[in-house]
Amino acid sequence: MSAIVCGGGLGGAVSSVSPSFSALSPSFPPTRISASPKPPCVVRCAVQGTVAEPKAVSATEPLLLNAVRGLDVERPPVWLMRQAGRYMKSYQLICEKHPSFRERSENVDLVVEISLQPWKVFKPDGVILFSDILTPLSGMNIPFDIVKGKGPVIFNPLRTSADVDLVREFVPDESVPYVGEALTILRKEVDNQAAVLGFVGAPFTLASYVVEGGSSKHFSKIKRLAFSQPKVLHALLQKFTTSMAKYIQYQADNGAQAVQIFDSWATELSPVDFEEFSLPYLKQIVDTVKQTHPTLPLILYASGSGGLLERLALTGVDVVSLDWTVDMAEGRRRLGEDVAVQGNVDPGVLFGSKEFITNRINDVVRKAGKGKHILNLGHGIVVGTPEENVAHFFEVAKGLRY
Repeated sequence: MSAIVCGGGLGGAVSSVSPSFSALSPSFPPTRISASPKPPCVVRCAVQGTVAEPKAVSATEPLLLNAVRGLDVERPPVWLMRQAGRYMKSYQLICEKHPSFRERSENVDLVVEISLQPWKVFKPDGVILFSDILTPLSGMNIPFDIVKGKGPVIFNPLRTSADVDLVREFVPDESVPYVGEALTILRKEVDNQAAVLGFVGAPFTLASYVVEGGSSKHFSKIKRLAFSQPKVLHALLQKFTTSMAKYIQYQADNGAQAVQIFDSWATELSPVDFEEFSLPYLKQIVDTVKQTHPTLPLILYASGSGGLLERLALTGVDVVSLDWTVDMAEGRRRLGEDVAVQGNVDPGVLFGSKEFITNRINDVVRKAGKGKHILNLGHGIVVGTPEENVAHFFEVAKGLRY
């Protein structure tokens, strides 16, 4: 997912959404966790009257799915963003043989091998497809590459109405059949011992890359387009919205048991602009997918989203993934009891001592309360993170008990 280094019925004209923030602040008293750093750590739940009564757990479904659906689980499921990646020695060896990121992410055998590397070592509760949010671009007539040391490069940035007219609607089974094949294999390999996760980029984030020409510091080009030619940007956003809804459906049809939507750059927008250029399109995606896959859990992640949490919940996703700049207890209160949460340990914590890592895990789980929580980082694993510390994170997390 190197690029993240890194609802229906809206039609063509998209108007601003005026969200209501009432009844979104229940109290989530923190959960008490024992101080023992060795698993199993017993989590004493003190949540009273704010989380729906847990339903009976399904033994045939992965823990992650049961947790998201509010079933009674013994501990929070755990996986880490960028759990397959450069911090792992085994991944570095593959990079030496296959230096092109696109080769690694577009070859079925390599995608499966890399996706399974953390599964074989750490046994996380979620196994995410090794891919990139920009993978669909070629199939949309937007040539790109991911260059080592530079990141995503869009060869012909989109700046005009004529440029947007040339963007094709994405047809996954024609453009990225390797994604479907890899997901199918992963389901067989993991065999419901964990949930297989797919992911896509959100419309505004994808638009940011293709308008800016790659990564950006100030996002001046897409903001110029948004504020001087909004109709052009809305046309592009609608194409990405239609395409990403299809891509999520395609991933689910081929084995993905949950899908995460990355809106990495939406937090570069002010709240009023988020309501115009991101929220309606995210909601359209969720509504479209839920029509065909009503039980598919959808997770939304946007880094630096503390100022937008209530708006993220209005998209209709099942899970909001919090970054580490938001206190988990505060995030719970602001999102409300109907939305599951994911996160949100600071990735930098993995550079600390094992005792420090244990304490931070306990803090997050205690504040999240019992149920409807996926333990994760607040962003992807940082390059250079000690692999043994990642192993410790999983050991502690899997030893927790409510």
